Amino acid sequence: MTFASTLYLGPILDLLLAEVPASWQMELRLGLQEALVNAAKHGNKLDPRKRITVRFSMIDSQYWWVISDEGGGFNPQFCLNDLLPEDESECGRGVCLLYTIFDQVQWSADGRELRLSKSLKKSLPGWLANFL
Repeated sequence: MTFASTLYLGPILDLLLAEVPASWQMELRLGLQEALVNAAKHGNKLDPRKRITVRFSMIDSQYWWVISDEGGGFNPQFCLNDLLPEDESECGRGVCLLYTIFDQVQWSADGRELRLSKSLKKSLPGWLANFL
């Protein structure tokens, strides 16, 4: 799917999550929204002439989203290593959120493509297994 840079993401998120079980939708919606907002706002600078492309695939119980923008690229090491002063960087929370929600978070070498995956075949957390 390809669309113009926008922050109106509700219908897009609905389509991207249509194949995902309802119990995972809220968490994954939050993560995908963060990734798409970053692509539109930080990557494409909300330029409606620039496009965002999202590819979705499901292999067994593993879900993959690949999000590409037409911006100048992103170096996640700046956020992950706190190399930028706090007042000059908007990163941190969003990147942390992606790493918390998804099992795999990978940027392309040029920083214009983000690959996210979530495996739904994980075992139950210990605290939950104790209640069952």
